[in-house]
Amino acid sequence: MTISLSNTRHRSCAGPKAAQATPLSTYFTVWKQRRELSRMGANRLKDLGISPDQAAAEANRRFWDVS
Repeated sequence: MTISLSNTRHRSCAGPKAAQATPLSTYFTVWKQRRELSRMGANRLKDLGISPDQAAAEANRRFWDVS
């Protein structure tokens, strides 16, 4: 028999605002969007209001960096 002095078995370890897992489809979508962004020309980026430097910075982020 094991005796525990903690109350964790009576409480949930995750609080009311626990982080939710990101769906795999979101990672795939982010990867595709960043790949397309890296391929866009300067005129199209200008139409979107994004500088080439901003586009390059976003395109070089890792796919799991979704925030």
